[in-house]
Amino acid sequence: MPDFVVYPHAALNRPAKPRPVDGAMLQAGQRLLAAAKDALAYGLAAAHLGETEPLVVISMTDDPAQRDYRVLFNPQVVAVAEETASGVEGSVSLPGIELAVTRPVDAEIAYDDPDGVSHRLHLDGFVARVALHEIDQMNGVFFLARVSRLKRDAALRKFEKSRRA
Repeated sequence: MPDFVVYPHAALNRPAKPRPVDGAMLQAGQRLLAAAKDALAYGLAAAHLGETEPLVVISMTDDPAQRDYRVLFNPQVVAVAEETASGVEGSVSLPGIELAVTRPVDAEIAYDDPDGVSHRLHLDGFVARVALHEIDQMNGVFFLARVSRLKRDAALRKFEKSRRA
């Protein structure tokens, strides 16, 4: 299993700045993809590995029996649906904690491929949720910021208690 940073590690709050795809970013993408495969994660941001790189990995399927990973370099949210839905989210950087988070039900994402060519994706449902979660993380927004203070405090108490056990 990869060594993921644990909340509240500073890397989880650092936004990555977009830049042209280069060798360092491609190597970070390979590390992130390998980590996602090892952890069977639905998505990861470089921050989970302690890196500040403008890239994420997401699975393009919500089927828990398989993953169809794509590395997105310099991803940006272009548009989101007005309609929102609540869904359970967690993080490899806060193991054992899952919370209901409200997010748009679909999103349009712009990103670069490994050759630096720009693309757009329309994502909906669970895959949109994963992409929005990981792009938030890439931008230094940990998912706990998307829940009420009461829920966040309760989750952190539970996490601390689990670490002492």
